[in-house]
Amino acid sequence: MTDETVVVLDVGNVLIEWQPERYYDARIGPVRRRALFAAVDLPEMNLRLDRGEGFRDVIYETADAHPEWRDEIRLWHDDWLALASPAIDRSVRLMRALRAKGIPVHALTNFSDESFELAKRHYEFLDEFDAAHVSGRLGVIKPAPEIYAAVEAATGRPGPAHLFADDRPDNITVAEGRGWRTHLFEGADGWADRLVREGLLTEAEAA
Repeated sequence: MTDETVVVLDVGNVLIEWQPERYYDARIGPVRRRALFAAVDLPEMNLRLDRGEGFRDVIYETADAHPEWRDEIRLWHDDWLALASPAIDRSVRLMRALRAKGIPVHALTNFSDESFELAKRHYEFLDEFDAAHVSGRLGVIKPAPEIYAAVEAATGRPGPAHLFADDRPDNITVAEGRGWRTHLFEGADGWADRLVREGLLTEAEAA
């Protein structure tokens, strides 16, 4: 099986923690954070980035539209690496163990192209994939079927050849509809167990 499988990994909350609420709780306190998220649709702002709009432009435009929250919104750009942290160390080790065995590992992530390049300079493992399929480059975001089709076209393999780990059930559902084998990521330990069950890593390699 190892010479047939392509492992496909989400990045946010699979390889790097992505918890903006936690970041803002630490920066401005939970009360102000809740008020900020109620007043400004920050998830929609982030989706615009994921679809390929300019990283700084979208965030600063949003900040200017909400002057009472301007400084806090700009942190999404100015302190972005602190939002996208820390790395999930065991997941990184598992990715490297797979690649050490010659198993192809691709990224499939909703990510701004600009912020992905920024992240690569900070997290060197993001430059170690066989290929990275980044929504901001492709102009389409998960769970649109087109983004999964782009991965299949790049790997040249049918749906069942792909083993996909993602933390969002909606992304998993669409992948399953294309025949992909899937793993709903809820922690690196469970992902390690799945890789062992798939025969891709031994227990020692997954430790």
